[in-house]
Amino acid sequence: MNKRPIFKSILLKLSGEAFLGKQAHGIDAEICAAFAEQIKEVRALGIKVALVVGAGNFFRGQVESKRFGLDQSVADYMGMLATVLNGLALQNALEQIGVPTRVMTAIQMSAVAEPYIRRRALRHMEKDRVVIFVAGTGNPYFTTDTAAALRAKELNADVILKATKVDGIYSADPMKVKGAKKYTQLKFIDALKKNLKVMDATAISMCMEHHLPIVVFNLLKKGNIKRVVLGEKIGTIVK
Repeated sequence: MNKRPIFKSILLKLSGEAFLGKQAHGIDAEICAAFAEQIKEVRALGIKVALVVGAGNFFRGQVESKRFGLDQSVADYMGMLATVLNGLALQNALEQIGVPTRVMTAIQMSAVAEPYIRRRALRHMEKDRVVIFVAGTGNPYFTTDTAAALRAKELNADVILKATKVDGIYSADPMKVKGAKKYTQLKFIDALKKNLKVMDATAISMCMEHHLPIVVFNLLKKGNIKRVVLGEKIGTIVK
């Protein structure tokens, strides 16, 4: 493993489910604190860190729109608002351990978060603040995966780190399919053709067009973010 980081700037994509821990719903405070410690560890290496958070631990637009008979756009806006809860919780966990953090939202709510302005976000990162992006892209029909790809490109990030509950990308769900094959490396086009659900097709296409690699890895194993940025071969890289 390298002693020096192989990336200078990262965009970490945290799914809402990552905040669940052992809970069935909501935010596990211990898990949130553990994420904060890992982010602090990476930031101490001199790496600029930004995050995009999902809301699956509270609300998933596509699922809930069918369940409640909601219009898809309404359900998506509800999901965007739910991401703010996760972003604020993570900000609190980070600031409790001395990491300066800003939450920036694509939907204006000035009482709780700054509006997303690219130049302001870049300035925060220049000042070594961790920036957490919430409310997705601010538009319905676009996932937080797409928001991650968009923000990573806007902020000139070197890589998207997609944090999951499993240790990479498999040919099928390893929790359900015995003998599912794990990929250590994939091309963007193969991820699309095989429909491997790495990220949604819009996000993968954007990353492919702009040559922005994606590393999919298990966040629940302590120290994995640091291992990825130091070049250790864990998870799956899509490039």
